[in-house]
Amino acid sequence: MSLMTINLPDDKTVNLNKVYDAVVIGSGAAGGMAAHVLTSRGMKVLLLEAGRKIDTTEELKSTEWPYEHPRRGDMPPGNHALSLNEYTIRRPPYAAGIKANHVYSYVQGWGGSDYSKNLVVDEKDHPYTGTNYAWVRSRALGGKTNIWGRLALRLSDYDFKAASRDGYGVNWPIEYKDIAPYYDKVDLLLGISGVKENLPFLPDSIFQRPIRLNEAEVHLRGSLAKMGRTLTPYRAGVTTDGVKNKYRMRCYSRGACARRAGGCDIHAAFDSPTGLIFPAFDTGNLTIRTNATVSEILVDANTGKARGVAFVDTATGKRYEAKAKVVVLAASTLESARLMLLSKSRIHPAGIGNSSGQVGHNFCEHVMGPSVLGIYKNKIGAPRTLDDGRPGGFYVPRFRNLSEKHPKFIRAYGFEGGSGTTMFPGDAIGQPGFGASYKKRVRDYAGAFVSMGGFGEVLSRYENYVEIDPEKKDRWGIPVLRFNYKFGDNEKRMCEDMAETAQEMFEAAGIEIVSVEKQMLTEGWSIHELGTARMGNDKKASVLNQFQQSHDVKNLFVVDGSSHVNAACQNPTWTIMALAWRSCDYLADEFKKGNL
Repeated sequence: MSLMTINLPDDKTVNLNKVYDAVVIGSGAAGGMAAHVLTSRGMKVLLLEAGRKIDTTEELKSTEWPYEHPRRGDMPPGNHALSLNEYTIRRPPYAAGIKANHVYSYVQGWGGSDYSKNLVVDEKDHPYTGTNYAWVRSRALGGKTNIWGRLALRLSDYDFKAASRDGYGVNWPIEYKDIAPYYDKVDLLLGISGVKENLPFLPDSIFQRPIRLNEAEVHLRGSLAKMGRTLTPYRAGVTTDGVKNKYRMRCYSRGACARRAGGCDIHAAFDSPTGLIFPAFDTGNLTIRTNATVSEILVDANTGKARGVAFVDTATGKRYEAKAKVVVLAASTLESARLMLLSKSRIHPAGIGNSSGQVGHNFCEHVMGPSVLGIYKNKIGAPRTLDDGRPGGFYVPRFRNLSEKHPKFIRAYGFEGGSGTTMFPGDAIGQPGFGASYKKRVRDYAGAFVSMGGFGEVLSRYENYVEIDPEKKDRWGIPVLRFNYKFGDNEKRMCEDMAETAQEMFEAAGIEIVSVEKQMLTEGWSIHELGTARMGNDKKASVLNQFQQSHDVKNLFVVDGSSHVNAACQNPTWTIMALAWRSCDYLADEFKKGNL
């Protein structure tokens, strides 16, 4: 079976004299979904992407063995990936003073980094300032969906109404019942694998065939059940049974899915180009302009409404404008805040949509770091199993602050983990010895290791924010973001509990513990930034309404993670797309009525 390909028109042929029904800024999960929904409703859409179109089918090479690559998957000399120490000891801009030709975020320090170097930004071109933050960015058609980790989870009313449960912060202006139909739509359109668990705090999806747990994972699942906790197969945004989309193929465990940074060159795992953008292009209603770095949302001086955008050609540096009746901002949480703050005018002196002063504030994400590594002894010396090609191992949902309140912290965390035999045994590098005895030990223990690490909710705080740096600019002369962001005491106490419970669960399962990591990773490590333009009913305390429409500018919608009121502890991609679908349905209805 072969995948369909698509040839996009050259950027020079895009008609910038035309007034489009909508311009969508960004082509990731949110931008792709906006393009898909609006074009399906008959609207003429211009999609702007700051990066170029990259054929990930050719780029990722998931079936290439390490020995087939000249550097076993590593980047060539002159390319440098930032390390944890560099993020914690130095201050942004991190690439300043580094002699390497190209500097990348920490994800390029993982195995197989050469396959993704064109999908992430060069930190020398894209600086930022302020407090320590590990900001992972992708500028290519599809954005970070080209390399995302694939965990696709739903939020529940434990999250949407968290403030009513513990008194902290504010509730979302929506309930689970408002978004549930759109979660279903995303499931059916894009495909998701998993097992129904009937947990009120982690709603089930419309699942396709699940990822199979291996022996160690099944053992741990049984042990956790006795503790009243759940281990469920990884809920992957991957089609295992297939979807009606000629640009995608069902998963058949063909390649090095564990090789990071992620990506799927058969497109069984969701990515925005094959899942959303190419089908939208086929409607005839979508125009795509890549290499378009938006610098400002333009405003009609008479009405205060958005009239289009100004952008820089990423390759040539030339400046252009694009006109539209509606502007849909989907550039990702931090870039969307940056654009809103940059878009100052007489009518919007603090930035477009920012009469509340909330844009850039209430920034939140997930905290990572605490983890456990152990050995499941039954697999020592056992026959090898094939565990490459699995898009994930398992997920342990939250179990804190459900029926009982924890005395030290509010909100919750979950764990991601896995076990099994992969192409390259991860423990081989750290094993002492050499020769035949060394090789035997590596082979004997290759499938026995099991690990899991936590993802915890970072509380939304007004004092955690981003702003425009008054001096520093990027390669294209656009002012950059300055971070004012730190984890707080609640996150620190939560991480202490993460490490303790991880160890507790492995000990209860009889898994020999090799190491317990207690250190919190640098802010930003989760790549789950959220909340800089949150939704709400109070116009003085929020930026958007429940349909992600600006309170101030009725033809401006911000449909990415910016709108999230809190981070919860679940990975946000599926929620971002469900909300974007709901908002764009509303947008299309209002546009048809002439209300925008």
